[in-house]
Amino acid sequence: MCDKLKKVSFVFLGLVLTSFGLKLLGVYDLTFGGTAGLATVLTFASSLSWGVLFFLVNLPFFWMSVKKLGMWFTISSLMSITTISIIRDGLAFLPFITLPIWLVPILAGLCIGFGVTLVLNNGSSLGGIHIFALYLDQKWRINRGLTIFMSDFLIIVFAGLFVGWGNAMLSVCTIFIASLIIGRYKKSPIKVPDAQVVAESINEAS
Repeated sequence: MCDKLKKVSFVFLGLVLTSFGLKLLGVYDLTFGGTAGLATVLTFASSLSWGVLFFLVNLPFFWMSVKKLGMWFTISSLMSITTISIIRDGLAFLPFITLPIWLVPILAGLCIGFGVTLVLNNGSSLGGIHIFALYLDQKWRINRGLTIFMSDFLIIVFAGLFVGWGNAMLSVCTIFIASLIIGRYKKSPIKVPDAQVVAESINEAS
């Protein structure tokens, strides 16, 4: 019981850190990779909130998660996605201090990197394109690295079209910093025979 409570607490802390990082990006018209970045880009062209868009863009990936990662992991991920959507939208009511633009991707990358790591390492995830990449790899042998790269590349391109290429390049810095942290500290979130493959394929912050 105590172990489960500890995991839930770490997941929640990870969601708060990730939400803060994503909100910081949104304040300065920057974005991120994966479904989080896709939701951010969609906010530039939609009146819907980030939380609503993030929840909607993740829905198609849940049936893949059930098939590949199991029901419990999928339910845990759904709860995390719902929670981060609420937290992220709740941060809209808090004032943010003005920061130098060069500092924003560093702070956001650190928050998202450590936040997603806490979520992944304690048995949950933030769904996303990486589940889709794993599915394509296993079903049609399409390299998952290529799928992830192309998805993030397209998100950055669309961000550049909406908010300028300078902001798009700063967004790339955020993705780089967060990816370094996640790759360095991420452990396998589930105990199944192909856990190593899954752990290498899923990125939350996402």
